[in-house]
Amino acid sequence: MDEPRPGETEEELMLRYQNGERAAFERLFASLAPRVHGFFLRSFGDVATADDLLQQTFLKLHRATAAYRPGERVKPWLFAIAANVRMDELRRRMRLAEDAGDEQVDRALAAAGQAEPDGAELFEGAELSARVRAALGRLPPSQRVVIELNRFEGLSLGEVGKALGISEGAAKLRAFRGYEQLRRELRELWEGS
Repeated sequence: MDEPRPGETEEELMLRYQNGERAAFERLFASLAPRVHGFFLRSFGDVATADDLLQQTFLKLHRATAAYRPGERVKPWLFAIAANVRMDELRRRMRLAEDAGDEQVDRALAAAGQAEPDGAELFEGAELSARVRAALGRLPPSQRVVIELNRFEGLSLGEVGKALGISEGAAKLRAFRGYEQLRRELRELWEGS
């Protein structure tokens, strides 16, 4: 049956998609694609890249549909795929080996330097948001992805750890270090007001 069901969860849609219902996938995509696109847009700051990586992520989801286990939350499972796609893109951009880990990617990005947005072009009302985004962009990618998945996508740190293939403790440590750096960089915003 392809008719929408009131209050249908992402997990129910995924099970229906596993059973070959194309309309279930379309609703699942409509529900989750904006979040995944936002994740890539925050990571790379480029709409075209976010579009490409979104397509790659859902293609990988399609290929892995049989691996989805009933009862598993779809959103963390999908963001695990998206996090891997993101890491592949970072490795490609930094010309690193396919098996390069977070630390190698962090070091390569730090060595290459990261451009910051030009604050002079910002409207006054958007300045705080832009400064927070810029500070987030200066975090090592291994910390930034934890914060993005936790804060922006609403995954628990346990789910973030699972999505990234690290322990919950490692996710908590990365989040703690990232939030501490953000607090140090943004302290002047609150002290100056």
